[in-house]
Amino acid sequence: MKILVCIKQVPDLESRFKPNASNTWFDEADLAYRMNEYDEYAVEQAVQLREECGDSSDLTVLSIGPDRVVEAIKKALAMGCDRAVHIQDQAVSSRDPWQIASIISAYAREHKFDLIFTGMQSQDRGSAQVGAMLAELLGVSCATTVVGFSCKDNVVTAKRELEGGVKGVMRMKTPALVTCQLGLNIPRYPTLPNIMKAKKKEIIALPVADLLKEESLAKTTSFHPPAKKGGGLLVEGDIADQVDKVLALLKEKTAVLR
Repeated sequence: MKILVCIKQVPDLESRFKPNASNTWFDEADLAYRMNEYDEYAVEQAVQLREECGDSSDLTVLSIGPDRVVEAIKKALAMGCDRAVHIQDQAVSSRDPWQIASIISAYAREHKFDLIFTGMQSQDRGSAQVGAMLAELLGVSCATTVVGFSCKDNVVTAKRELEGGVKGVMRMKTPALVTCQLGLNIPRYPTLPNIMKAKKKEIIALPVADLLKEESLAKTTSFHPPAKKGGGLLVEGDIADQVDKVLALLKEKTAVLR
């Protein structure tokens, strides 16, 4: 079985975020990066399936971006992926979901994967569109927001998380694609021996120009932080004094109690 897992490197949520000079994306100067959390579940599920299938399977990890995404790729290799594809793209932050899906499909179509795993969404854009668009472009079945997965005799059984906490179960034949939700599994930590083995695994670098054929359907024209709001007011004293002060403030600053 040929398996592909798609990952994205995103800014760590503990980083300091501010718009760049053109107000079209984040200023990367103060950002730290990590693998997208949803993609970690996708990698883990792909590796589990790879282990179940044994030597009859092959697992490739793919990521799009500048040179720094190689760190995320190496983590996926250390988790158990066999090889990697790095699609080199310095302008990946300006790509819309349709372009990203088109780039991946241009590679995946040629290699005819049986199963493709992606995260449900990325933590920076949160569009949740790339996986479904990729499945459409490849003409394969798709299950999104998957929280339970099994594959036997080329039939995928996927438990999906739906609105209101409802769980839905669907079955589909391969080739297929699933997008992975939190709770699907517990991603493994790469061990030191596997980190060392990952250094010897193949990473194929491909220029994005060789794969990108689609024009952008949506462009970011401006990107701004939320407007700053006024600070809070600390009311001190015993309870009776605090109540009087709060009532006085409400009368002064709002239409309440007037």
